[in-house]
Amino acid sequence: GNKSRGYQYAGSSTVGDVAWYDSNSEQKTQEVGTKAPNELGIYDMSGNVWEWCSDWYDKGYYSKSPTTNPYNYTPEWSFFRRVYRGGSWRNFAFYGRVAYRNYDAPNVKCDYLGFRICRTAP
Repeated sequence: GNKSRGYQYAGSSTVGDVAWYDSNSEQKTQEVGTKAPNELGIYDMSGNVWEWCSDWYDKGYYSKSPTTNPYNYTPEWSFFRRVYRGGSWRNFAFYGRVAYRNYDAPNVKCDYLGFRICRTAP
């Protein structure tokens, strides 16, 4: 967005300032907000737990999708996978980069994968 400073991780290019990952997490999730926030004041967008996104993983989708807030897209192929981003406490720092994404079936459950509930501020 227009507040981005082009950091490698969400809020800094120094991963330890903003993210819990395999080398500093003691191999467990950490309390939210104990690292620095990103440019919007949101904590733990890199590291701690991967976060599910609303978009589907489709190799051809990124080249034809809207670049701003793609929504309600259903892939044309049968191997459906949802995207998640941010890296986690059990991954190398590399996976917490803002440009990195991963994917899995939407019914996957594990202790390093979650989601963030968002709402408009009152």
